Amino acid sequence: MAAAGRCGRPLQLTLALLKPDAVAHPLVLEAVHETILRHRFFIVRAKELRCGREESRRFYREHAGRFFYQRLVEFMASGPMWAYILAHENAVPLWRSLMGPTKVFRARNSVPDSIRGAYGLTDTRNTTHGSGRP
Repeated sequence: MAAAGRCGRPLQLTLALLKPDAVAHPLVLEAVHETILRHRFFIVRAKELRCGREESRRFYREHAGRFFYQRLVEFMASGPMWAYILAHENAVPLWRSLMGPTKVFRARNSVPDSIRGAYGLTDTRNTTHGSGRP
């Protein structure tokens, strides 16, 4: 049975990863964490982790064959990350909205206050990853 949110609606869970570029900068890490709390997510679990190349390949296998795949795999294996399981009545769409567009140029121009708009460096080093579905 799903837990109920503040209004009695079931809570949805989502995975939020803070990528190595965010973890390398403590102030960015803190700002993203504060964004999570400010938008009233429940943090079900948070853990620092490292993924090797093989784990990163499996995680991003849907992108295999795309021009950016190897660069993404190498980057995700390059340093520590933070993984969060977040709960909210609208966890997936809210987290995706807070992240902003994947492409940093678009994020900076269309949603500059989004996480990627504010902290993303490139389309690969774009601070966060989020689930596309619960």
